[in-house]
Formats: sequence, C-alpha cells, structure tokens
Amino acid sequence: MEIKSFYKNQRELAEALSRVIDMYWCSEIPENEMIDSIKRIVENNETKVFTNTSGEFTTVLRQQCGKKRLEVVSKILDRKD
Repeated sequence: MEIKSFYKNQRELAEALSRVIDMYWCSEIPENEMIDSIKRIVENNETKVFTNTSGEFTTVLRQQCGKKRLEVVSKILDRKD
C-alpha cells in the first residue's frame, strides 16, 4: 500500500486517513502499519489537521473522516511510545 507523506489539501488528507483506518478495520494491514502511517501523515501535515487556535481537528477532517475514525487518530497521537 502506497500512502503519501504530504497532501495538497484537507480533503485528500482526510481521504488518506480514512483509507488507512478502513484498511485496518478490514484486516488488510496490521495495527503497527496503521499507527506508523497515521503518525507520519499527521506529523507532515499538521497545519491541515489541526485548527490554529484550539488544536482541534479541522472542520473538513471532522466532516470527511467522522467521529469514529478521528477517535482512533486521537488515541494514536496521545500514545506515549
């Protein structure tokens, strides 16, 4: 599976995050690969993921990814490993 590190806009970024999480949920990729991919994507596109003021997910990401997927992303980013 080829996942880019840098995305042009928030919609492409949201599609990539959704695709990675969906592939994990369908047992197409292992958990560690999902975690590494999400960390890399968020790290390289931080300005497109979070709002400047509060550090919350941007509106586009919330609309495109949905609550369940963003819960997974939040838990991965909060992990201390």
